[in-house]
Formats: sequence, C-alpha cells, structure tokens
Amino acid sequence: MADHTLVFIVLGLTLAAFVWGRFRYDLVALSALLVSVMLGLVPGDDAFLGFGHPAVITVAAVLVLSRGFERSGVVDVIAEQVLKVGDRLFLQLVALTATVVVLSGFMNNVGALALLLPVAMRLAREHNTSPSLLLMPLAFGSLLGGLMTLIGTPPNIIIASYRGSVTGETFGMFSFFPVGASVALVGLAFIVLLGWRLVPRRAGKASTEEMFDTANYLVELKVAEDSKAAGWTLRELQRELEETVPVLAVVRGDRRWAGHAFLGTLKAEDILLVEAGPEEMKLLEDKAGLLVGLGPEEQEALENEAQPQEAGDNPAAKLEVTPRAMGDASPRRDNGEQDAGKKAEKKKKPATTEGLELIEAVVRNDSMMINRTVTQLRLQNQYGLHLIAVARDGGRLKQRLRDIRFRAGDVLLLQGGESNLGESLATLGCLPLARRNLPLGQPRMLLVSIAVFAVAILAMLMDLLPAAVALSAAALVSLLVGVLPLREAYQAVDGPVIVLLGAMIPVGQALETSGGASLIAEGLLTAGQQWPIMALLVGLFLLSMLLSNVINNAAAALLMAPIAASLAEGFGASVDPFLMVVAVSASCAFLTPIGHQSNTLVMGPGGYRFGDYWKMGLPLSLLVLAVAMPMILLVWPL
Repeated sequence: MADHTLVFIVLGLTLAAFVWGRFRYDLVALSALLVSVMLGLVPGDDAFLGFGHPAVITVAAVLVLSRGFERSGVVDVIAEQVLKVGDRLFLQLVALTATVVVLSGFMNNVGALALLLPVAMRLAREHNTSPSLLLMPLAFGSLLGGLMTLIGTPPNIIIASYRGSVTGETFGMFSFFPVGASVALVGLAFIVLLGWRLVPRRAGKASTEEMFDTANYLVELKVAEDSKAAGWTLRELQRELEETVPVLAVVRGDRRWAGHAFLGTLKAEDILLVEAGPEEMKLLEDKAGLLVGLGPEEQEALENEAQPQEAGDNPAAKLEVTPRAMGDASPRRDNGEQDAGKKAEKKKKPATTEGLELIEAVVRNDSMMINRTVTQLRLQNQYGLHLIAVARDGGRLKQRLRDIRFRAGDVLLLQGGESNLGESLATLGCLPLARRNLPLGQPRMLLVSIAVFAVAILAMLMDLLPAAVALSAAALVSLLVGVLPLREAYQAVDGPVIVLLGAMIPVGQALETSGGASLIAEGLLTAGQQWPIMALLVGLFLLSMLLSNVINNAAAALLMAPIAASLAEGFGASVDPFLMVVAVSASCAFLTPIGHQSNTLVMGPGGYRFGDYWKMGLPLSLLVLAVAMPMILLVWPL
C-alpha cells in the first residue's frame, strides 16, 4: 500500500477520533504519531522532534507569559475599568468584547477569556443581565483578537513556522496585523451591534440561585449517644454511606474543624454541618443514626444567615455563607450555668462555615477531572474540596454526585479552605468563575512583566532573536525576577496542547513527504481548473474553517498548511496568501462549542446548547470570509 494511502487512513481515523471526542485530543494525536512510526511513515529517530519544534516552544512560552500577566495584575487593572460601564447592555458588550479582543492579541486567547469571564459574570449578576448575552460575544471576541499577532493564537505560530520551513523566512510578530485587525474590527462591530441579538436569551438559567439552590440544603446534624456514627472517622462515614455527602464542619463544644481537616473520630454531642438534600438526609439517618440537631426556628435562622450577602463589592458574594463567630469570651461560670450557657449558645450560634469558601468553577478542556468521578479524584481527601453540586447546560444535575463523570464546560459548586482553594483549582484544571479574590495579584510586578514582554517584542521586531528564543527568554526572566513562581509556570503550560502539537507536527510532515498533500492539491486543481484562483482560495478557507470547528484549531492548521503550500506551487503563485488563508480560517471556530476551548468554557456558565453557536457563528464566519479574502490579496498579493 502506498505511503500516501496509509497517511490518509491514519489521518482519517485521527479526525474521526477527534470528532468523536471519547478520548482526549492529546492521546489521539500521540496515538497517530506512534502508529505513523510503526507504519514507517515517520522515521523512528524523528518521532519526537516535534516537541522541540519552534512552534511548540513558542506556544509554551506564550502560555507562561500570559500567566505572568495574570499574576502581576496587568489584566486586573483593565478589568476594574470594565466594571464601571454601568447597566447598559450595549456598553457592557463593547467594554467586554473590545477588551478581550485587545488582550487576545498579546496573550493566549484562552487566558484572556479566563481573566474576563468572572468579570462578565459579575456584570451579569449585578445588573440582572442574562449571562448568555455576554459570554458568547466574549468567547468569539477572544478568537477574533488572536488573529492580530503572531502570538495571539497557536495557528498563527504554526503557520509562521511552516512558512520558515518553506521559504526560509517566518512571518513576523505583526505580519498578521493588517488582515487580523481588519477582521477583528469588523467582527467586533457585528457582535456588539447585531450578533448578540442572535444569541438565545436564557435569563437566570446560569445564575447560582437557579443552578445551585444551596440554602435549602445547609443543615446541622447531631451525633446522638446511640448513633452508629459515634466512633467513626469521616472517611468511615462516607464509606458506610457509599455516597459523598459534603461535611463542611465538625463542632465539638467550643472547638470547630473544617470537614477536610477533621481527622479524629466522632463522639456523642458532636455537630456536623453538611450540604444534603432530602435523599442524603434519609441516608444519613438510616445508615449513620445522625439526626437534625436544631429545631425549626433555629434551622430557619441558620438558613437565613446562610443567605447571600449584598453583591455590591464581590462578584461571588451571592455564594458566600456568612461566617459566624464560635465560642464566647465571657468569664467562667459554675458547671450548671456553664452547661446551660453552652446549650443556649448552641441554639443561638449554630455551626459555621468560617474559614471555608463557596466558589463556582468551570471545568477546562485540559482538566484532569474530565471523564472521572469525584471518588476517583479524591476531591475531599487529596484537595480538601467538597463538591456541592454540578450544573450542565445551564441546569443542576439531579443524579448522585458520586456517579457524575465530569465533562469540559461543567460548572461546579465547590467548598474548601480559603488558604488552598486557588492552588487546588489550578491543579485540577478548573477556572474560578464567580470570584476573583483568589491569590492572583502581585501589583508591584505589573511594570516589570510589561517591560520584560516589551523587550522580547522589540527583539523580535528588530530581528535580533527568533520568536521562540525571544519569548522563551522573556518567560525565563519573568521567573527569575519573581513575576511568576516556577510551580505556576509549569501549571500554565497547557500539557494537552503541547502534546497535540508535538505529536501532530511529524504526522503533518508525513502528509507532505508521502505526497499526500500534493495529491490533494492536484485533485483540487483538477476539480477547479475552470475556476479563478480566488474561488480556490475561498474553498481552502471554507475547508479549513469547517475542520477547525470539529477538531482543535492547531491541528487544523497543521493539516491544512501542507495542502495550502502545494496549491500555491500548483498555481505557481506566492505561498503567503494561501498560508494566510489557513491562519485566519483555522481560528474561525464559531459554529460549535467543541472547536475551541473558549467556546467550551462559556457553554456551562452561559447555559448554551450545542446548536446555539451557529446562530451567531455562521453570519460571523461569512463576514470574516468576506473581509479577510480581499484584505489577504491586498496585503499578500499572488
């Protein structure tokens, strides 16, 4: 069997696996690489050269620099200004979308979206705006902004590197700007003037109050003398229940422990503060002998105190449970008075969630949680997190928490200790959604991070250093001066994307070296020999755009670049306009939630369905095509 036939089979199966989505795209890409090596399509000695490719190094460096911007507070300064726009929807759309467009040009577009997503949610909640009207424009704006510069999106980096391998000279930092800025500006105008009207209005569906009715589930349980749970540890309690029922706190007399920090055994008169619905309550009573420890009046007072605070200063105030002091500073009394005082105090001041925080978070595409359950992840024991509820497609899932396998875009309601909450979420691959007061900022490093990045850009513009070297040096300097801790730098590197790029680069080269790309190009030339070259460029744009909506846009660029170069060679034309067509179209994943991480991240918080995206995405894609094609031919003539 000819090599190009084998390449087509491997790529066909790879694309099918990408679309199926059963396995993560990095595992699919690595499988494609290894199969290609076994079939002799990729030399064994060259199998892993893709991981040292300049495009891979550049993407990793940009991810580290983007996290540095986040950590230093560069974007927080901008976000503070965005929050001042008031309650007019038009101004909110302009402020959010324009900001994310600009930011996405100079940092990873997913990172830009992640930073502004909590701002958008806060705007929606403070001004009673449907989140669905803000989040899809925000996601699409992040894709448009990435078109403007070399480092804005991985397809640009890939296309620039591929041009270097073909012509000996790569695209520069701002080579994409004339076309990308034109497309971004027109796209921005469309989104804020007309596009948002095409987005389904799902009022309240994505709000915490509708998805997570937590106040109705906050209860206190008492360990009686004859309770089965007396003498059990919390781990034994969960094992006996065969269900993860979040124990938020354990109170014994005047002492109180957070649930994840309580390592002892339960004793009579202990009080457990738990998040539980009617089914879980019955389970706790039947299997552990735990009973509600408060009367109706005290329970009502507890629930009233657990209601959300005013949301004027905090985007997540609606999630917070009001802390209440435990204990009393009054002088010691005799035993009888002290016992009576303790009983009265228990009634007045029930167990609290002091020291704990409730937070919404969305599961990222690269999260370690995907396709795993709360039990497999050991959220409580290993990360000190209680899973309270899960929402998907804008509504709370009703099935048992231990049976839920997490998906990208799921919105989780979690509770954990204030000190380690941010680190745990970062390790799990979750994006904080409803709060921004996690330990992120080092404002004193703001100017330092900007200066380091500016020097790297200057070195690239003056051709002093290649992009991969300049940006890697900037990332290294950021680590050395303390803009970003080393651990966070490693967390910032998107492992699945790096593996995808490193594995697919040799496979893409096999498409070219086997003659497969030339064969596809010849077929297109033969089929369209009566057509003008402009028509074939439009066809190339549409093919690449459709591909980017069902697989990762970096993979689409890797596969389409050799075909574009072969088409240019067949026409005897410059390769630049053909490569630029691929660069723009590979980033136009506006039709589905799976084509780009930005789309997936807003799906849960916005309450979107799969079929919602094309309603605004299709006219936006056609508008991008109409603007990009003449601009490409103007800036990069044939």
